[in-house]
Amino acid sequence: MKRITSVLLFLALCLCPLAGLAVGESGKTTEEYAPLYTLTENHGFKMGGCFAYRHLKDEKYLAFMKQHFNSITCTNETKAYSLLDQKASKASDDGMPRMNYYQADKMVEWARDNGLQVRGHVLVWDAYMNDWFFREGYDTAKPYADQETVRARTKSYIEQVITHFEEKFPGVIYCWDVVNEAIGDNANEWDSKDERHLRTVRSGTDNLFKTHVGDDYVEFSFLCARDTVEKLGADIRLFYNDYNMFSSNKRQAAIHLARSVNNYAMDENGNPRKLMDGMGMQGYIGGYGKQQGCMNESDLSRIEASIRLYAREGLEVHITEMAVRNYEKDEETIKKHADFCGKLFEVFREVNAGEAKPLTCVAFWGVQDNPYASDYSWRMNGPYGGLITEKYAVKTSFDAIHTVMSK
Repeated sequence: MKRITSVLLFLALCLCPLAGLAVGESGKTTEEYAPLYTLTENHGFKMGGCFAYRHLKDEKYLAFMKQHFNSITCTNETKAYSLLDQKASKASDDGMPRMNYYQADKMVEWARDNGLQVRGHVLVWDAYMNDWFFREGYDTAKPYADQETVRARTKSYIEQVITHFEEKFPGVIYCWDVVNEAIGDNANEWDSKDERHLRTVRSGTDNLFKTHVGDDYVEFSFLCARDTVEKLGADIRLFYNDYNMFSSNKRQAAIHLARSVNNYAMDENGNPRKLMDGMGMQGYIGGYGKQQGCMNESDLSRIEASIRLYAREGLEVHITEMAVRNYEKDEETIKKHADFCGKLFEVFREVNAGEAKPLTCVAFWGVQDNPYASDYSWRMNGPYGGLITEKYAVKTSFDAIHTVMSK
């Protein structure tokens, strides 16, 4: 997909009074920088951000997205629990699930109209999943449906969602996170004999996909997605996505899972079909809810090693939900945060320095500072880990990344 040229985009933003951001810590406004995505593309990867449905009314946030990013992810609106429509599913004439695409369509339409591509996030995720999807008649008062029925629903759901967006917005969604967070964290969350560490429970709650679709629900979901993409003739990459993917235990389980997925189905010649194209590493970096552990340089080497290990498995890598956490706003800590961001992008530049370019997208989740966020978002992203302040001023963290990518 062709982007508006940098010069035209620069002029358009300058002419738009709502686009200009305040002078920030860097001493510059956003219009004084070349679009960041043009710099990262020189090093082989897309520059990604995220947005929620509410951001469609936030013109300053969208202006920043338009200028500096060429990939964007809907934070919640393309997840199953957002798309699935219980009433319509109950009334469907073929017994298959139905979706309400209204909010997601508006967001993907905005991306298309402004020259950004979209990371589809996410098709299959056990967390927050609608329990009624697994019940007879889509009714929570009824028993769970049999496995054959639930597998048919899952297959239909995946087919319908991928097909809807590809037919309505051809080429805009360039990849899908097919399955999210299927690997357990603690020993009591998976079968000890399972090298994939496939999650059986989450916080004491059954993984409904594993229970009702089957032990192969990850592999099955990828097969459904791959068959759909091939049927459409679409250029859509298929990813597994998870957090803590640069920790050694989870990384090894993820490699076993990728091997299982890519040996699950055979082609007409009896050769394994490659169902999974890439590994999505959620990039929540630093202490969870506290400053201790933030900007730890040992994380840099672990991230680099992980990208290279996944690449050796024949997988491309996306950093899918990056938040370089920071919980303090004093001048010294803000400078330390900017320095760390610069070093992190030096790692990204280095892993792509050769002919092979294993890293193909880096997507920020913590784009903007938000000291007034909900407790969950405050802990997950850090209130002062953004590239722009809560008042839309450019930060030195953005400046540091821009400088590194300019080399």
